[in-house]
Amino acid sequence: MPTSLRAVTFVALAGAALAASAQTTTLIEAPTPQPILTVTASATQPVTNDRMHAMMRAEADSPDAAQAANTVNGRMARALERAKAVSGVDARTTGYSSYQISEPKQPMRWRVTQTLLLESSDFVALSGLVSRLQGTEGLVLSNLDFTVSRNARRAAEDALTEQAIQGWQQRAKLAAQAFGSQTWRPGRITIQTNDFGGPRPMYKAGGVAAAAVAPVNVEGGTTDVTVTVSGEAILDTLRGPR
Repeated sequence: MPTSLRAVTFVALAGAALAASAQTTTLIEAPTPQPILTVTASATQPVTNDRMHAMMRAEADSPDAAQAANTVNGRMARALERAKAVSGVDARTTGYSSYQISEPKQPMRWRVTQTLLLESSDFVALSGLVSRLQGTEGLVLSNLDFTVSRNARRAAEDALTEQAIQGWQQRAKLAAQAFGSQTWRPGRITIQTNDFGGPRPMYKAGGVAAAAVAPVNVEGGTTDVTVTVSGEAILDTLRGPR
């Protein structure tokens, strides 16, 4: 075949191929994004505080640092001995400090302080111990508070989690229907609690003279335990306008 004829044939075949390719090419549109709602629901329950915490301190001032330390050490040793003799009371020491105090027209003196932390589920036993340590050992009640024990909080959170999830599902369903969608599915979901991990202060006291100490009256009260469910509700195709 002559060279010119071959070139013409090749050009014709290439044109036909391009035409066929153009005929089979279709434009694919990107899918419409599905609407996503952020829904939050919570469940709360008051739970009885079943743990009592008392913070007490032994404190002594003296011109002689060693004498002040000996006084505090003796008081704390006797306080620990008394605390360990009470069944169900956990006791530990913390916060030992020693420093000089200088005031106008007053002799220089040393102040030594040590803190005793007491905890129990038996409010009567612990309040009685606090009163005795105030009266006999001269310890000062610095703080008194109440919390929910770990086991009680966990039991409450388990029950509240189920309630919060059911509330979240109901709210997601109502929201989806309001936006014109009969079906939806959950996306990313988070479950959180309000456990801040610390006791709530209920009572604070400064120094009280031993002779003036009255029995400590306590009422543990309650703590609100909350579980919050928050997450995405992904809506299916919305109904078009009628």
